Amino acid sequence: MSASADRQNGWTFLTNHARVLLEIARAPQARVRDIAASIGITERAVQGIVSDLHQAGYVTIERVGRRNQYKLNPDGRFRYPTEAGLPVRLLIDMFAEHDLPDPGAQSTG
Repeated sequence: MSASADRQNGWTFLTNHARVLLEIARAPQARVRDIAASIGITERAVQGIVSDLHQAGYVTIERVGRRNQYKLNPDGRFRYPTEAGLPVRLLIDMFAEHDLPDPGAQSTG
């Protein structure tokens, strides 16, 4: 089923917040414009979602030159009570195209 067919049905399994989080996991240096185009929402909506994720501690934002670079907190917990004990890493690992570093792993360098 295409993305346009999903929109016509009125719902999807993942929220736009989850989609933005996953896009940041895939490309931490992505521009808001690129994230918006990738998931089919406005740049303004992405800016609001990134702000929500940042305020909730799921994402940190670092300015690098003229662009933002995002870093995820994969150990942040889901917000809804039935999933609240689970880390968002589970969602990220399920959908992201690369592995995130394990924050508990020892650095060898």
